[in-house]
Amino acid sequence: MVVYLGADHRGFNLKEILKKRLVHESYEISDLGSHSYDEGDDYTGLAVLVATNVAANPASSRGVLICGSGAGVDIVANKFPKVRSVLGISPGQVRDARKDDDVNILSLASNFTKEEEALKMVQVFLETPFSGEERYRRRLGKIAVVEANLKGRQ
Repeated sequence: MVVYLGADHRGFNLKEILKKRLVHESYEISDLGSHSYDEGDDYTGLAVLVATNVAANPASSRGVLICGSGAGVDIVANKFPKVRSVLGISPGQVRDARKDDDVNILSLASNFTKEEEALKMVQVFLETPFSGEERYRRRLGKIAVVEANLKGRQ
């Protein structure tokens, strides 16, 4: 599994901490930026890069996006078909989102999330499998229908 990382300037330091831990734990990482602190960057392009890569291969990739509030990157990521991003609030909430909704991108709020909490949420996000229960598969099928219907309107 490839883990795509992306963060704007407000999330840059947290991304670097997470990346170091994930590399240490032998995850295959693709850091899509920012590659240095740049106060003038925008989260939108980074979220597009991560979401594009996850959408291209949702079965064997995951993404972690970080901005100050987490909301901006989460909004952008959820515009992509086959992407289900969640704004991480707690490890338990992230566990439920993986298990029940098969989320494949975790968005984090660097301004409101402590380092240890972020590390735990990422660990849970990467280690928790989708349950595959019929009711959850049915719901994901309904989401796919919504995506297809919206695509047909464009």
